[in-house]
Amino acid sequence: MASRLLPARVRNPATALYAFCRVADDLIDLGNDKPAALTMLEQLLDLAYAGQPAADPVNRAFAATLAQFQIPKTLPAALLEGLAWDAQGRHYASFGDLLDYAARVAGSVGVMMALLMGVREAGALARAADLGIAMQLTNIARDVGEDAAAGRLFLPLDWMAEAGIDAQAFLKAPQFSSALAGVVRRLLDEAGLLYARGRAGLASLPLDCRPGIAAAARIYQAIGARIADAGYNSITQRAHVSGRAKAMIAGRALSDCIATGQMNNMTTLPANLFLITAAAVEITAEPTAIIKLLTMFERLERSQREAASGIAA
Repeated sequence: MASRLLPARVRNPATALYAFCRVADDLIDLGNDKPAALTMLEQLLDLAYAGQPAADPVNRAFAATLAQFQIPKTLPAALLEGLAWDAQGRHYASFGDLLDYAARVAGSVGVMMALLMGVREAGALARAADLGIAMQLTNIARDVGEDAAAGRLFLPLDWMAEAGIDAQAFLKAPQFSSALAGVVRRLLDEAGLLYARGRAGLASLPLDCRPGIAAAARIYQAIGARIADAGYNSITQRAHVSGRAKAMIAGRALSDCIATGQMNNMTTLPANLFLITAAAVEITAEPTAIIKLLTMFERLERSQREAASGIAA
């Protein structure tokens, strides 16, 4: 729904980015040999940056997007590192540890999306990373039951312990409880703070890109609202937002496009700092496409000069 509101110049490369992320995530989550899948993904990324992508459409389109928008390798590499943590079955001792994970699998995507829109200012990139993490925390809150059934747990272990929940016992027999509801609520409260931070960066985006991103943020945040409406029970049910509701939310989100947030007063989350440092550097090298174009013009001009000299002689 939200992608339909993006201009084509952003929507098309965003589709390529999404496709790579989707395929990579599925290879790790659904594959039988996770280490082999991770090795293959790392090789595919190396080939993409070498300008020799694998022949399938997803990798060709992704490689072209990386080159066109000069996306630093640190960003997709961070995504793969997060997927490696998934493959290892990591649990996260604290919320800070969870933010480190979310920065890799979602903050990185937020920053890459900002680069597709031509945004490279550090503060704006930090807000894009915040928004990506907010969405990831919403995902985690929505999928507690589904993840537990697959042996996965992303809720901070110290939060669970404080609520009196034994994490290992919960994984063996996932059950909803008021204590678990408190943990999910706490996670969504943190997500709400990050949505507000991310929304403050909308004014730094090109005007025609704001509606799509504003809609995406509001629609995702509405998933959290649905979880709250269900008493924070994401064990026996999975929250979703209907197509009609998405359209209504997207319409209401337009007001976010003209609001101005206090972005300059916000610091970068420590978990996101390495992403922002990599992406906010000043680009000094000319893009490959421009170099090729200049070379073509130089050869054309030289041939024209040589032809002119022959006519004069």
